[in-house]
Amino acid sequence: MRGRYLSITAAAVLALCAVCPARAQDTARQQARKATLEKEIAQIERQLQDNSARSTNALNELTLIRKKLANRKELLADSEREIKVLSDSISRAQRNADSLSARIGAMGESYARLVKGAYRNRNAQLWYIYLLTSEDLGQAGRRYSYLKSLSSQMNAEGRRIKDARSQLDTTLAVLSRMKVRAEDLRDRRKQEMIDLSSDEKRSDNLVAQLGRDKRKYQKELNEKRRQVEALNKEIERIIAEYMAELEKKQDEAGDRKETPRTIDYKLAAEFENNKGRLPWPADGPVLEGFGRHTHPVYTSLVMPFNNGINIGLLPGDEVRAVFDGEVRSIIVMPGYNKCVLVQHGSYFTFYCKLSEVYVKSYDKVRTGQPIGKVDTIDGQTQLHFQIWKERTPQDPQNWLRPDK
Repeated sequence: MRGRYLSITAAAVLALCAVCPARAQDTARQQARKATLEKEIAQIERQLQDNSARSTNALNELTLIRKKLANRKELLADSEREIKVLSDSISRAQRNADSLSARIGAMGESYARLVKGAYRNRNAQLWYIYLLTSEDLGQAGRRYSYLKSLSSQMNAEGRRIKDARSQLDTTLAVLSRMKVRAEDLRDRRKQEMIDLSSDEKRSDNLVAQLGRDKRKYQKELNEKRRQVEALNKEIERIIAEYMAELEKKQDEAGDRKETPRTIDYKLAAEFENNKGRLPWPADGPVLEGFGRHTHPVYTSLVMPFNNGINIGLLPGDEVRAVFDGEVRSIIVMPGYNKCVLVQHGSYFTFYCKLSEVYVKSYDKVRTGQPIGKVDTIDGQTQLHFQIWKERTPQDPQNWLRPDK
């Protein structure tokens, strides 16, 4: 009977473990990712409203809608996974509850037999008679042990049944909460599918609208390519000029046996040690990532290689330094307006498309310090952000922390 009770307790524990966060996919990290996706969707919706109010930039609207669609699809996939995990947990908990209930029934039958046996000896007088009618002291001792054991078994079995029923109540309560949670998730999934369908129709309409004027967008693409190439050349020139200056000073100092001013390698090492943990320069969704992309409508048109990322923002949003450093240069470029280059030892961060700049060359900046405000250019309010290691551009999303 003791082993049977332990099995019941184990079943109840398994039922509770079925919904343990450590076993389910709905972990703290996933919850944080879900919150980020929902936050980005809300940000994109505000940016879409601003785009509609300020301009008729259909291409920018399509970019925002597609990012929103990607987030919605990820949320929907998360919901599907969570529902499956929860459904499996509900099935396990239900099986354990059924098993626990059946075993409680078996324990009840055993207890009933004990009660029936005890009923025959239900008062102290009968107990005494039962003992006194023993043939000898040995039989009396055995009868006494039997009566004592019967009483002890009844008490122990009663406690086990009480504990088992308590475990069953707990399991059923957990099961009930899981079912409510599953129903909430299904309702949310249904709404996500409705929202997704609406955004897909909106995207299709924009594609149809944009598809009527390929020549116009080819011209715009050529102009953008010239702007991107000019920006990249200017960044490369500034960095190369600075690195050449350092090398020259090192050579001259070597001839004079002096210690030259060199790169702050300690700062560079600190920057490098924070790879994947740097704070974001602004709070918004990434609308275009690092690397080469095709036109969102005319897939045969290849966009200029993106040496950084474009982050969608709202007019007036502030831009922040991602790490301690020194402002190396401030430039103004066609299509990008004001741009700030910050040095972090042998690393450089570049913040572009600013309407206002708070810093000047050779200023020291701290992590998270506001350095300017984002601008709206051609109906697009975006920060263009780059990270370079000496003369080589890096993918910023490999350096920035995954959660914003």
